[in-house]
Amino acid sequence: MTTPQPITAPAIAELPGIRHGFFTREGGVSDGIYAGLNCGLGSNDDREKVLENRRRVAASLGNPGWPVVTLYQTHSATAHIVAAAPDPANLPKADAVITATPGIVVGALAADCCPVLFADPAAKVVAAAHAGWRGAVGGILESTVAAMETIGARRGGILAAIGPCIGPESYEVGPEFEAEVCRINTENTRFFHKPTPHGRAYFNLPGYVLDRLGNLGLAHVESATSCTYKNESRFFSYRRTCHRKETDYGRQISAIVVA
Repeated sequence: MTTPQPITAPAIAELPGIRHGFFTREGGVSDGIYAGLNCGLGSNDDREKVLENRRRVAASLGNPGWPVVTLYQTHSATAHIVAAAPDPANLPKADAVITATPGIVVGALAADCCPVLFADPAAKVVAAAHAGWRGAVGGILESTVAAMETIGARRGGILAAIGPCIGPESYEVGPEFEAEVCRINTENTRFFHKPTPHGRAYFNLPGYVLDRLGNLGLAHVESATSCTYKNESRFFSYRRTCHRKETDYGRQISAIVVA
């Protein structure tokens, strides 16, 4: 049986009492278009296979038998604090989940959007955020840090890392997208490039997320990213699925826990 082999961020990996991983599609039981470690309960994959994949994630982080807490993600700027696993039939709508409860594995699902993991090792507060372009522009990163502070984290003690997402050479966007992002802040033009003078622009999502994180006054920010679109053997990709006109897609998970 293959086991998950998550990507880790070096600085967070060194923290005592904190375990984390940016999980790939490797090491799961799903098959077909979901082949591997599909952790998306919102997909049309067999539910028992998804639950087994999530059990493997928890076990990989040293918490076998514990649920992995994810929320109903809506590309919002809403962050939600948990002290126990919520009712799976009534998940809160939010794009970041925060906890200070030891043993509660919190995670963010993504399939091109940017996952971000946060940890304050002194306060023992951790978080997982789902930052698509809309959530990042709307303030999900700032909301996550603010929520962490309400349960004891100190902004200057928080470490953050971004994980695998669609890369700047793969994220082609339309003129309306570019106009909306640049209307919010004219300096955002630096996150767009055009391979040809009259072609469509490409957006640097990981660069944008790292920039937003860098403005938050955190202790440390780092990247453990890789392009989800280009690396099919390792990652699910919503955009790749759309280009192939497939019916659905899997989701990888990025998770963190206070041990």
